[in-house]
Formats: sequence, structure tokens, C-alpha cells
Amino acid sequence: MDCPLLVWMLFLNREMTLEEYDQCHRTIRACVPHANVPYAREQLDTTRQIIAHMLPLLMMRHRRVPRSRWKDMVSENGKHYIEQDIDNALNPTGRLRAMIGYHLAYDSNLIGMVMTQGRQRDVINVGIGIKQLAVSPADIAVNVYAESFYHKLTPLELGFIKPEEGDEVVLRRLCLLLALKQAYIKAIGQPMGFDWARLEFNIPRHTVTGDGVPLLGWEFRVWTSDIGGTRGDASVEEKYQCAIAFFRGTPQTRFIWQKERKDIESWVQFINLDQLINVVPKLMD
Repeated sequence: MDCPLLVWMLFLNREMTLEEYDQCHRTIRACVPHANVPYAREQLDTTRQIIAHMLPLLMMRHRRVPRSRWKDMVSENGKHYIEQDIDNALNPTGRLRAMIGYHLAYDSNLIGMVMTQGRQRDVINVGIGIKQLAVSPADIAVNVYAESFYHKLTPLELGFIKPEEGDEVVLRRLCLLLALKQAYIKAIGQPMGFDWARLEFNIPRHTVTGDGVPLLGWEFRVWTSDIGGTRGDASVEEKYQCAIAFFRGTPQTRFIWQKERKDIESWVQFINLDQLINVVPKLMD
């Protein structure tokens, strides 16, 4: 199936003001009632959640589709997709092919949305994973940080991490595995309580299994997002491992490694908080 993938990545280059937080919270309360994000500005996660749920609104405005002509729907397994109200007497099947499957994710200061358009059954199995290439808390050793995720990995994956090759390799490979697993788990509509160790990514061989069975028909795209800017008076440089999982129904599984920014410019768009805030008053139109 030919369903092109598009990604929007929003970098939190600064914190919201109280006025902006209030305005954005009112917007999702009115337009995204299923979000159920509590009003709690002191909890940084709510800011990320609010912004994530605003990205579909921004995307539909970018497509020049009025808010009254689309609905946010949910499948039986909890996957969200957008149903557009398209009237075309010459092509009555056009509406069936205008469904937009999407998934939202965030980690630290990066919020992402992946989307694709087509028939409902073809677009809902899409997910995005984001994992910052940094330890948390900042003063913890990389090996100690990695060990806290060992329960989510298989013995083969643990062998891929290789502590003897240094902290940089451990962190990069750990975040790659976690981003891929997150993307796949969300693509199939499973909750985060899902046992991640049921999945096994054999990175050198470009294969993946679930409960020991090959997972065929999937496309995985992998890239890193290097974010630079300022927050207040401080200079910020952050790197994130990103991954997409999308079920295309092909006979094989495909891994696409995007190593250069020019490779992703045609399907990944980077924006910042200011670009979102500037159009918030118009998102309900």
C-alpha cells in the first residue's frame, strides 16, 4: 500500500507562559476532549501532553481543513485516526481513502507526531518512538542507567549493547532499541504496560520477532534529531533517537536508516513552540 509517512517534530525551545498555558489548555479541552489532560502547570508533563494533542489540530489547519469538517475517531484497539468530511459526487470513495492515521509521542523537550493518509484499515497501525540520548538523572553513570532498562530487553539485545565498547555506544544502542520498541508497541495499540521483552530487534540482521515469531510486513524508519537553541540565557544542544513503525502488509520487514538531515527533509518537519503559539487562536476555526 502506498501511504506516505509524514512527521512533525516540535522542540520546546522555551517554557510556556501562564497565559499561553491557559490558552492551549482551553483549546484542547474544547477540541480534543478525549485527551483528559489535567490543568497542572507545575507538572511539566502536562505541557508536553497539551502540545502533543495540539499537533493534529495544527496539521489539519495546515491542510486548510476547517475544524467542522473533520472528526477524531478511535478504533477498537484504541488507535486514533482522523475522518475527513469530503463531499465529491464524482468520486464517492474518496472519503474512504481520506482517513489520517496518527500517533503522538514525546520525551524531554521533543514532541513528535507521525501521520499517514489512506483507508482506515491501512493507516491506523502507525507509531513513533522518541528517546533522548542522555541519562536521567544527569549525574548517573551510563551503565547504571542502562541496567534500569534491562528488563525490557532480551539476551540477544543485551549482547548488542556491549558495555566494553564505551558509554557512547551503550547509550546510543540502548536508545535505539527502546525507540523501536516504543514505536511498534504504540503502532499495534498496546498500553505501556506491555512486556517489552516479548519483542526482539536483531539490529545487525535487520529483523524483529514477537514472542519468537518473525514480524513481517512492517516498515521501520530510524533517525536522530539534533536540536540546538537557547532556553533563557542558556545554550541547549540535545540529541534524540527517533523511530517509526508502520504496517504496510508487505511480505518482508524493512528497516530504513536515515543518517543525514537531507534524507529526512522531504518527510520530517521541525517546528518550535513559538510557531505553534502564533496560530493557537485560529486552531478552533
